[in-house]
Amino acid sequence: MKAIVVTDEAAGTAGMRLAERPEPQATGNDVLVEVHASGFTPGELTWPGTWTDRLGRDRTPSIPGHEVAGVVSALGYGTRGLSVGQRVFGLADWSRDGTLAEYVAIEARNLAPLPGDVDFTVGASLPISGLTAWQGLFVHGRFQAGQSVLVHGAAGGVGSMATQLAKEAGAYVIGTGRAADRQTVLDFGAQEFVDLGNDALEDVAGVDLVFDVIGGDIQKRSAGLVRAGGMLVTIAGPPEAQPADGLTVDFVVEADRAQLGEVVQRIRDGRLRTNIGNVATLDDAVAAFNPTERIKGKTIIRVRS
Repeated sequence: MKAIVVTDEAAGTAGMRLAERPEPQATGNDVLVEVHASGFTPGELTWPGTWTDRLGRDRTPSIPGHEVAGVVSALGYGTRGLSVGQRVFGLADWSRDGTLAEYVAIEARNLAPLPGDVDFTVGASLPISGLTAWQGLFVHGRFQAGQSVLVHGAAGGVGSMATQLAKEAGAYVIGTGRAADRQTVLDFGAQEFVDLGNDALEDVAGVDLVFDVIGGDIQKRSAGLVRAGGMLVTIAGPPEAQPADGLTVDFVVEADRAQLGEVVQRIRDGRLRTNIGNVATLDDAVAAFNPTERIKGKTIIRVRS
């Protein structure tokens, strides 16, 4: 089968190449998915699981990509809950070969049914951004209606999802980003926008929840924006600063079938929209992940037409 592989961590996305790889087999509790579309996060090329297995052994050449939408083509021994021919989408394991390929073997529990009226490219754009936003707000952030939420990077994949979900759940949302992102962030539902390049972040009044996807100095300064009893939730690494009278949570997104179902239902009924910036073929994936100009939104690889 055709797949994108990586062998050199230092090369980043420039080290990707299209290659022929053996078709994977569905072992116990797995399904084999015929990939129709897949998503990729550039940061995953710095994650240990891309390069080594759970025992720390080198596993290159490895296939990146962890978001998938496709059709179940085979079931592993003992697999239940899904059937051959079923449309699915979900999140592949961090330490196994991924979804930038014609086929991927994935644990059945990491997949959810993809309704027939949702395009595969849309399905492949949802797992990481949708689940990260859902878990950051409702699982780790313990969000309640009526609270105020500051979403960093609100024009990005995760940030735009968090903005929409928070707004729908009854939040007062403040989004941050570059000056050029202002209208995009407001269109996704934020009531206020903070230009991180020109506005004073510290002018934001105390908020109930900060959702951070940036880290570094922005994360550190954001700790002071959290009101007493509030939370700073981040996916950008352990916080260097703590809210004076609040809590911090640093988390890594996990696959969850029920939460995927919640996200895709909101796509179907128009309460949520994706943030896809570019769709490319598998043959053109390397160029798509090394663009000559900045692409707004997520790049999705359409593996099958």
